Amino acid sequence: MTKVILPALGEGIEKATVSYWYFKEGDKVNEKDDLLELTTDKATFNLPCPCAGVLSEIFFREGDSVNVGQVLAVIQEQ
Repeated sequence: MTKVILPALGEGIEKATVSYWYFKEGDKVNEKDDLLELTTDKATFNLPCPCAGVLSEIFFREGDSVNVGQVLAVIQEQ
């Protein structure tokens, strides 16, 4: 089981907003696939999948605000 965590985003940026999930719970994902799109006050970026497996749980939905260090989702490795 791998936790997908919102990484440090740069100086003074403490949170981001989930814009779009490219996969839904139960979908198979590959390492380095674009997993979700996030937006900050300064930029929009994609967060890559850290491993291959099944996206087993999503904790934040589109439009939700997430703080740096929080768990966005869990991937069950295969």
